[in-house]
Amino acid sequence: MATPDLTVMGGGIFGLAVAWAAVQRGARVRLIEAARIGAGASGGLVGALAPHVPENWNDKKAFQLASLLMAGAWWKGVEAASGLDAGYARTGRVQPLADDQAVAVARARALGAADLWQGKAEWRVAPATGGPWQPHSPSGWVVVDTLSARLNPRRAAAALVAAIRARGGEVVEGEVVEGAPGDGAAGPVVWATGVVGLAALSADLGRAVGGGVKGQALCLGFEAREAPQLFVAGLHIVPHGDGTVAIGSTSEREWRDPSATDAQLDALHQRAVAACPALAGAPVLARWAGLRPRARSRAPILGPWPGRPGQFIANGGFKIGFGMAPKVAEVMADLVLEGRDAIPAGFRVEANLLA
Repeated sequence: MATPDLTVMGGGIFGLAVAWAAVQRGARVRLIEAARIGAGASGGLVGALAPHVPENWNDKKAFQLASLLMAGAWWKGVEAASGLDAGYARTGRVQPLADDQAVAVARARALGAADLWQGKAEWRVAPATGGPWQPHSPSGWVVVDTLSARLNPRRAAAALVAAIRARGGEVVEGEVVEGAPGDGAAGPVVWATGVVGLAALSADLGRAVGGGVKGQALCLGFEAREAPQLFVAGLHIVPHGDGTVAIGSTSEREWRDPSATDAQLDALHQRAVAACPALAGAPVLARWAGLRPRARSRAPILGPWPGRPGQFIANGGFKIGFGMAPKVAEVMADLVLEGRDAIPAGFRVEANLLA
C-alpha cells in the first residue's frame, strides 16, 4: 500500500467505522490493531441498537437518532462491499410497563417521539398481548418502539474489515505502536483504542476523562429472528438472525478479572428466563465479559487530541458504540479529511475535563 492519507489506531467499532467512512471518500487508510479485531468491548454479543427516551432532548440524543436512522443504509453499504452479513435488522423493541405512573410517563414520551423522531419511527403505548415472547406487564401495557435495531457485533466487525480491504484499505492486527501518539504514522491519526486509549488520554491531560466499566453477556441457542428485542428492568434480550438470542448486560465498576464471567452472569440468565419463559432450556452457546470505554460525560469523545496537531480521538462508545458508529464515522471523516467540524460541544475532549 502507498503511504496512507490516514492512520486509524484501534480495531473496535469506532476505529473500523471511521476507516470505512474514509476509504469511501477515496482516502488511503491504514488501520492498526494491537491485539485482534474486536478484542475489547466490540467483541461482545448483545448488539442492541436502542434509542434514548424521547424527552429532555439534547445533542447526544439528537446525534444518536441521526445515527440510528442512517444505520440501515450504512450497514447495507458495508454488506454490499464485503459480501458478508453484519446481522443488521430494524426489528423494534418491546418494554413492559410496571404501573399506571409508568404508563403515564410512557404516553408523554410518545408525544415527544411524534415530534422529535420526525415521523421516521414510533414510540407508542400498546396493550400487552401476551404470548410466548412478550414478557409479563403488571400494568397490562407495553412500550413498542420501531426505531430499535439489532446488529451482530462480531459479524459486523468482520464485515467492516472485509469492506475496508475491498476498497483498498489496509487492516493490520498484532502491531503495537511504540513511542508518542502518531510517531512514525503517515498523515493524521485517529485514536480509537477504547479503555487503553482513555487511560493514555487521561495521562496526557493530567486528569481522568473516563475509564472502563466491566460488562458481561451471554448467547443462547434459540430461534426468534423475527421477534423484537425486549427491554425488561434494564435487561436487553436481543434475537439475532442466526438463530441465537443475546442477553446483557451487567455494569460493574469493580472487578478482579475484566475478562472473566461469574455468578453475576448466571443471575442475568435467570432474570432473562423469568422475563421470557420461552428461553427456559435454551442452551448457552457463549459467555462474554470485557471492559467498555465510558467517558466522564457519558457521551462519546470525538475531535482533536489537545496539544497534538494531527492527532484525533474517537472513543467512549460505552453501551451505545454500535448505534452511534455510523454518525461518528461520518463526522470524524468530515473533520479529519475535509476540515468540517460538526462535532457537538458535549462530545469534545474538553467537555470531559469539566464533567
